[in-house]
Amino acid sequence: MSIMFVSLRDIRRYFRRNSYINYVSILSSPFAPSISILAPMYNEEKNAISSIRSLLSNHYVNYNIIIINDGSTDSTLELLISTFSLKKIEHTINQKIETKKVKAIYKSTNGAYEKLIVIDKEQGGKSDALNAGLNFSESDYVLSIDGDCILAEDSLQKMIKPFMEYTDKTVVASGGVVRIANGCEIKDGRLVEKRLPTPFVLRFQILEYLRSFLLARVGWTRCKGLMHITGAFGIFELEKAIIVGGYNKDTLGEDMDIIVKIQRYMYETKQKFKVAYIPDPLCWTEAPSDYKSLSRQRKRWTRGNIKTLWDHRKIFFNPKYGLMGMLGYPVWILYERFGPIIELIGIVYFICASYLGHVNWLYTISFLIATYLFAIMYSLLAILTEEVTYHQYKKKGDLTKLILTIFMEPFTYHVFLLYPALLGNIAQLFKFKKKWGRIEREGFQTTNIGQL
Repeated sequence: MSIMFVSLRDIRRYFRRNSYINYVSILSSPFAPSISILAPMYNEEKNAISSIRSLLSNHYVNYNIIIINDGSTDSTLELLISTFSLKKIEHTINQKIETKKVKAIYKSTNGAYEKLIVIDKEQGGKSDALNAGLNFSESDYVLSIDGDCILAEDSLQKMIKPFMEYTDKTVVASGGVVRIANGCEIKDGRLVEKRLPTPFVLRFQILEYLRSFLLARVGWTRCKGLMHITGAFGIFELEKAIIVGGYNKDTLGEDMDIIVKIQRYMYETKQKFKVAYIPDPLCWTEAPSDYKSLSRQRKRWTRGNIKTLWDHRKIFFNPKYGLMGMLGYPVWILYERFGPIIELIGIVYFICASYLGHVNWLYTISFLIATYLFAIMYSLLAILTEEVTYHQYKKKGDLTKLILTIFMEPFTYHVFLLYPALLGNIAQLFKFKKKWGRIEREGFQTTNIGQL
């Protein structure tokens, strides 16, 4: 609850402070830092073109786009070559971090796509692809983004602003809010109409994202206890990312691991630093649209979280790491690591107690009602925050549909998520083979109205 109120206060301050800022000044500033956008792609033929068009339409000036084709087996590379007039170039890569072999590097012969670079490499996984991008980049900062994301046109200005604001401390990373693009209309890589999707599996995820990004991560950033910047949309100082060894290839949670490594480095070298978080909806991504794909995704997330927490167990209640060690890490251990296990034990205990007749039904029913109402209140607050700030879903009836979804979620979606979380715990405990888990893509609802 405390984190929630901190988040609400910070969002209010951010909204008031930034509502009148002229971001055009950042575009024209000679001091605007250079940014490389790293977008690893593996079998993204359905969304690759829309995503790249979105990246190319950004209003920021001093940036380039590095697409890393990580051994795709579909027509992703061929589509990129034909659509953006790509040709092989000779280029030496400084192998600062070891990666799988880079087979070729492409640049466009069309001046409209001069910011675009495509690296074709052997398959090594997302972390390996991102590390290849780090090796190639010569910018001040790198922005990691998933290959199925659509960026707002002013996203880079807003994301880079915290790095330019502070002189008394180093801003080492900045995260942004990610929203779900399923059902929205995309034209030439631009999101032109936000629509609430029809399937409940997507509406549940929208509620989950609203709670996570608006009512949790903003607050954790203020409390200096943030353990995770989503890999779908996070920006880092290139130098720090290289110093800590880049992305960990031995985990399924590379996005969480790198932000923890960078913060550990800053604490251990006694440097003043800050991790920023931007509550603006700057990035839209395709979420799993079926329960099977969703289960695979959440199982992978669980395994990644557990691996990162174990690898950095030195932080646990260690005052050397500030509030990240004394507050952030213990909370993640309790809720992310042991939460599903505790919940399962509670369910089994309740069933056994009911069978043996040891349940105080008046207390039990009262407790369940109170828990249900708290969950409803928390989700309603997330929707209210969204409505009074950014109000992305403007179509008539969308708000009503979201509110109705809230009342179903606690005894449907929440129960479902317990299953992949437990599978992830079991898989990590017994060291099962790491699998990324294929997620079926439907692709964005796109309309191409011309070339950039």
